[in-house]
Amino acid sequence: MAAAARLFQEAEDPDSVKMADVARAAGAGKGTLFRHFSDRTGLVRALVVEETRQLCEQVADGPPPLGPGTPVEERVPALMAALLDLKLNRRALMLDLERAGTADPYLNPTYDLWHSQVAGMLSGIHPREDADYLAHALLAAVRSDLVEHLTSQGATAGQLHSGLRRLCASLLARDADRGP
Repeated sequence: MAAAARLFQEAEDPDSVKMADVARAAGAGKGTLFRHFSDRTGLVRALVVEETRQLCEQVADGPPPLGPGTPVEERVPALMAALLDLKLNRRALMLDLERAGTADPYLNPTYDLWHSQVAGMLSGIHPREDADYLAHALLAAVRSDLVEHLTSQGATAGQLHSGLRRLCASLLARDADRGP
């Protein structure tokens, strides 16, 4: 896992990281990798699970601003900022996961996890059917392919975070028409 994580961290193109490269870097045989992960997508998913474990724990029972009990107006932007940082800091790996194994980037357990977390948080402000859609819209703002596109066009991490904060603020604003 450590060898694979390092190779993805160093890669400019996630497709350039092959199972044979990982096996060589880990000092193991390709067969060993395939027995543990079944395929490259399985390896990528296992790496992402490891990368997101701490964030998941903080959301489940950590302190503010990510943990339970934090007002949704603080918790959603904190989670979205953490997800953006994850995408920025692990660009090749996260981009590969969104592309891996299917033409549909929404069909992966990591996406389902974050969608259900964000939708649950938003349902305190918006009707459930709106919260579901708005969670998808927020997560679209931190998709790896979008982050990759924007950074390749010169956007800085600060600019991405600023735009994300504004987007969150607009979705979390409470007004007289909607109520609490």
